[in-house]
Amino acid sequence: MAIHKVLRMGEPGLLRVSKPVTDFNTAYLDALISDMWETMQAENGAGLAAPQIGINLRIIIFGFENNPRYPDALEIPSTVLINPEISMLSDEMDECWEGCLSVPGMRALVPRNKHIRYSGFDATGQSFTREVKDFHARVVQHECDHLDGILYPQRITNMQSFGFIEELESNGLMTAQPCDD
Repeated sequence: MAIHKVLRMGEPGLLRVSKPVTDFNTAYLDALISDMWETMQAENGAGLAAPQIGINLRIIIFGFENNPRYPDALEIPSTVLINPEISMLSDEMDECWEGCLSVPGMRALVPRNKHIRYSGFDATGQSFTREVKDFHARVVQHECDHLDGILYPQRITNMQSFGFIEELESNGLMTAQPCDD
């Protein structure tokens, strides 16, 4: 198993649309997913998409019991989601602080749908569906954006909320925005 370098904003690979996974339950896929978990945990991430480590496949992982980068977030079950599909179940949006391992040290208020259904496959090719809300929904939408070459700064509606965490906090700008009801 290996910890991979996380690509940062500006790397062309982060802007590509990823290819679907066609072979499940393989040694390659198992090793890749294991490396993704190890990399995400080393970076204290809430999720990670394969393109963030230079792999152009539609694979995301996410989940944590508690996360130092999002100390107020509720637990999200550890999930491998391959070839995901998302359906918005409500027009209701919320705007909360979001960060990204590919945009280190920065945060911004980003609008996302509050209530979604996602479906896809696990590493063995078994399909599953979940209906989620709030921070869980935010994490899934954020990671799925990576599969389409989208980074969260492209979703920002008010660029005055975008900045380095240290400066946002020291100037009282990064106030708590509850994303879990």
